Amino acid sequence: MPTILVIDDNRDVITALETLFSLHDIDVVGADSPEAGLAALQGGDIDLVIQDMNFRADTTSGEEGVALFGEIRAAHPGMPVILLTAWTHLESAVELIKGGAADYLAKPWDDRKLLTTIGNLLELSLSRRELARHREGARRQRQALERDYDLRGLVWADAASERVLSLACQVARSELAVLVTGPNGTGKEKFAEIIHANSAVRDGPFVAVNCGALPAELIEAELFGADAGAYTGANKAREGKFEAADGGTLFLDEIGNLPLAGQMKLLRVLETGRFERLGSNRERQVKVRVVSATNADLAAAIAAGNFREDLYYRLNAIELRLPPLAERQDDILPLARHFLPGDKRLSAGAERALLRHPWPGNVRELRNAVQRAALLSPGEVVEADAFGLAHAAPAPQRPAGQAPDPGREDIEAALSRNEGVLAQAAADLGLSRQALYRRMDKFGISRDQGGDG
Repeated sequence: MPTILVIDDNRDVITALETLFSLHDIDVVGADSPEAGLAALQGGDIDLVIQDMNFRADTTSGEEGVALFGEIRAAHPGMPVILLTAWTHLESAVELIKGGAADYLAKPWDDRKLLTTIGNLLELSLSRRELARHREGARRQRQALERDYDLRGLVWADAASERVLSLACQVARSELAVLVTGPNGTGKEKFAEIIHANSAVRDGPFVAVNCGALPAELIEAELFGADAGAYTGANKAREGKFEAADGGTLFLDEIGNLPLAGQMKLLRVLETGRFERLGSNRERQVKVRVVSATNADLAAAIAAGNFREDLYYRLNAIELRLPPLAERQDDILPLARHFLPGDKRLSAGAERALLRHPWPGNVRELRNAVQRAALLSPGEVVEADAFGLAHAAPAPQRPAGQAPDPGREDIEAALSRNEGVLAQAAADLGLSRQALYRRMDKFGISRDQGGDG
């Protein structure tokens, strides 16, 4: 129930307002002097103040009301204040309205108008208080996360990011396998690092392998190692990523690209901790916390027979879904400022441009854009035109229903337009990332020409 403080030296005024407001489920606290009113504000949960302009029988100047309003504004700047005034004090009341008073009412007041004004102000006041409580809760939650966990320098401000971060910290101390999902460039490896840094194996190694960046015939050797002679060019035995991560965490990025033979071997390692190197019959034993990540639809891959369902459930004991940057707008400016060199700052126009852009390449695209704009800006302030976001080249169009089949020049142009970010170039061309890889290999375009997408 909202509470209104009425400050008036006339007890009949306080009683009349108490009676009126009680009919509308509003509590009233009465104070017959400025001193009593300020004390009530200090000690109580007040939503709105109605104050008189004079408090002594021998004065009609309104100076006491002006002074009281000033003290209320100084001590409680967000508190809505309604002035009760006689017509002779109208000029003073108008000046106080300019100074921040919510409204003024002449005595005797109109009950209907007063209730309408009170209702509007209370709704606004309660909304502000709710927002303030929400912000205070968010501030405390952030402080708790920063105090209790190693966040590996993560930059965030959006509630959506905080929800994922809280879950990551919560599951880190368990031994459950974690699957991090979300579009490319959202920071999946950073969250894997956070999980490792707060896990029981945080003192062990953190080893990352990108299953999408390796030829299919080398993935097994990369994960499990290989004896000399296991394949063409294997002149000596090599240690795999599982052995390198023993006692720590292995991060398997783009797990959806693991071939079926490798999936079967991975499932066995997850179930038993045992495996053999490629070309070897000797069984090896490791203890590894596995965190995997994908931007692919694994359920669709299972339905198509390209991904083992039993492996999916083994990897996906806990899923962390990272939203695209467009769904966590409050992260954009803190991240952009983080990526800026220390001697640069964003103009207001640049900040508006960054907030309007959809960021299909997510955090990775934002980082590249900010670093490029900073380099192109000779002065301290980075302006919106340095980003070129409003003048980006349009994506090539093709007839409706026609499958995309870009040639070498199309692919190189898309890579150039998207600054080598493979995920963006693939989307630009209407291809999946793997389809883009195949065409780059076909035309002899080095993957080093693109970024890590």
